Amino acid sequence: MARITIDRVSRVFPGGHAGVRDVSLEIADGEFVVLVGPSGSGKSTLLRLIAGLEVPTSGRILIDGRDVTVTAPQERDLAMVFQSYALYPHKTVRENLAFGLRMRKVAAPEIGTRVDRVAESLQIGALLDRRPSQLSGGQRQRVALGRAIVREPRAFLFDEPLSNLDPGLRLDTRTGIALLHRRLGATMVYVTHDQEEAMKLAQRLVILRDGRVEQEGPPAAIYRRPNTVFAGRFLGSPPMNVLDAALLEPGRSGVVGIRPHDVSLVGAGEGDVDGTVELVELTGSEQHAHLRLDAGPDVRMIAVLPADAEVRAGQRAGVRPRRDRLHFFAHL
Repeated sequence: MARITIDRVSRVFPGGHAGVRDVSLEIADGEFVVLVGPSGSGKSTLLRLIAGLEVPTSGRILIDGRDVTVTAPQERDLAMVFQSYALYPHKTVRENLAFGLRMRKVAAPEIGTRVDRVAESLQIGALLDRRPSQLSGGQRQRVALGRAIVREPRAFLFDEPLSNLDPGLRLDTRTGIALLHRRLGATMVYVTHDQEEAMKLAQRLVILRDGRVEQEGPPAAIYRRPNTVFAGRFLGSPPMNVLDAALLEPGRSGVVGIRPHDVSLVGAGEGDVDGTVELVELTGSEQHAHLRLDAGPDVRMIAVLPADAEVRAGQRAGVRPRRDRLHFFAHL
């Protein structure tokens, strides 16, 4: 297990682009932290800095209080799982799992014990004599996870490990990673651009934007109380509606955020503002009603309604948001 400290770290690439800008984070021993943000936000760069695959332009990285800012990756005792499986194609699953231990000159009986234990926990025991070409995508990813686990590292680093999997396998593997953390109690730092994946896995979320920390905290806390419009819209599906605050509170400046799940449709003239339903999408358990509001030609919002709600395209309706769930921001 490991405590990871990121102390005012920046990474500026040749040409002047700053991938990470003055980031400070304290990752507790045994914590599951998810770095999330859009493409180019700096999340993968930050993970590579922790791993030692990149060197900071300024700032320090410490593991359990020891400065490892310029320490080689192999000396940090961290295991990294990539988006690509990076398995040795000519080796069996057993040999792939054992390879790192052999390189560290672990005794053969200990290698066998660890490999068998990890294979059983990941349900790949029946695959040990197969080669990667004989495995499905989900099985290959479990082998890649197993190769990291068998090392018993101080911390695990995950760089978008589920991106290459289809939805069903993503769900199964995500559940497996969550259960793995619960069982091992290991420090895990996980990168994804998928906000749903981030919300479901993280004990603590770190939202990155343009190389800086936009907001950090427990997923539920950020969802309920985002500090900025960016954080509010990034978490949640469908994304938060953002309107001129004066539409709901005349005379108030700034903007207001309203989660689609906190919007009800009533009869025209009975809500805070009227509009026309342009599109209704049925997702199975609910409906997403897209409205164009009368406040302007480009003022739109989404309301999430029960699957059996009577709503149709072309319908006139009033919008009534929950007043206790409004989020006011000074600016976009």
